[in-house]
Amino acid sequence: MSLADSLKSLNEFDINDLDLNNAGIWPAPVKAIVALLVFGLILGGGYWFFIKDQYAQLDRVEQQERDLKQRYEQKAYQVANLEVFKAQMAEMEETFGALVRQLPSETEVPGLLEDITNTALGSGLALQEVKLQPEQQRDFYSELPINIRVSGSYHELASFVSSVASLPRIVTLHDLTIKPIGGDGDQLDMQVVARTYRYRAGE
Repeated sequence: MSLADSLKSLNEFDINDLDLNNAGIWPAPVKAIVALLVFGLILGGGYWFFIKDQYAQLDRVEQQERDLKQRYEQKAYQVANLEVFKAQMAEMEETFGALVRQLPSETEVPGLLEDITNTALGSGLALQEVKLQPEQQRDFYSELPINIRVSGSYHELASFVSSVASLPRIVTLHDLTIKPIGGDGDQLDMQVVARTYRYRAGE
């Protein structure tokens, strides 16, 4: 059958005349179209029921592969720099140990109070109060607040603050307030909270 005859038979064919029982006598173009439709449905169904899940699984496997590669690169970097990390760790432990040694133990607190008292008197200040407050617990250390009240000239107060900062133990000053005494303003009253810290090893 020529192409012209096939087109003519297709134009004359009424879709309502389709009968599956007589599929053998359908015009060749109709058979071809139906075959293409069936083939497309088979492909679509195969993709939807089989290949789609395979693609999703492939995506998951590729993501796992990327994660594993990233973890491998991190581990390889750590292994390659293991000696450097060990040296850094030893240096940090040494630094931490040096800092811990600057924190007073319980038996050294009275000596620290004496150092603060002597520092105040050595700076020419009149010592009004040096009083240890209750210990405050932190994660791995304890804070020991000390209320201090002294009076003297501006330069004497500055000398005292500088000397406290230079003590061999770690002491920080907080909540500092200064008020003049009398009308001339030469003498000043200073209240400050000194905080020292104790390492809570094994507590």
